[in-house]
Amino acid sequence: MALLVALAGLLVGSFLNVCIYRIPRGESVVWPSSRCPACSTPIRAWDNVPVLSYLVLGGRCRACGHPISVRYPLVELLSALLAVGMLYRFGPGPAFVIYYAWSCVLVVITFIDIDHRIIPDRFSLGGMAAGIALVPFMPISYTDALAGLALGGGLLIAVIYAYYLLTKREGMGGGDVKLLAMIGVYTGWKGVLFTIFAASLAGTAFGIPWALSRREGGSAMKAAVPFGPFLALGALVYVFFGDRIIEWYFGFLA
Repeated sequence: MALLVALAGLLVGSFLNVCIYRIPRGESVVWPSSRCPACSTPIRAWDNVPVLSYLVLGGRCRACGHPISVRYPLVELLSALLAVGMLYRFGPGPAFVIYYAWSCVLVVITFIDIDHRIIPDRFSLGGMAAGIALVPFMPISYTDALAGLALGGGLLIAVIYAYYLLTKREGMGGGDVKLLAMIGVYTGWKGVLFTIFAASLAGTAFGIPWALSRREGGSAMKAAVPFGPFLALGALVYVFFGDRIIEWYFGFLA
């Protein structure tokens, strides 16, 4: 079953690449079929096999030889890894399907935010609505889901206003607020607190090098660092390992 799930995850990952590229550009994710972004030549089915085609073609378009980003096979492998991970985390059943789909949404959000610094509402707001409707099939109560939604949205709103009062500049955007609120629906209020904590640690570790490498206006402090990817990472870490990390942490303090 794990092998079948991994193969399905590779196929889903190929579709996620389409979403990452097309949705910010306002293009359909269904039509037309996959094409080379450089020469617009349609990609044949045997050149569109996840990961394998990339290796066979040496990471280049067969028609024009233009380099293909290594992100494509990485997203496919990440999708397969998440599929297998969710299977072992929840077992076969509705919760596995729901949380794998949720993790795929987080992957798409991550790469769109990295490329365009936006988080489309169709994912955050749509994810909220879907999560609330699917609570009966998830290992979470309605009370916890709604508390996570309220805390996720309210906490970042407070941080945004506090940052603006201190610096007179805008920090995080509304997309991050809606994303954390959406995450709260699936993880509950404990997951929101863990996600903020983990995202802050990851943001500190990776955000400073990111800012230094992408200086804007001559100053690293003015470089915009997308926070959505760190929120997504923190949420996934919580789903897989959160309970054990929290138990270890409080045991360590004791």
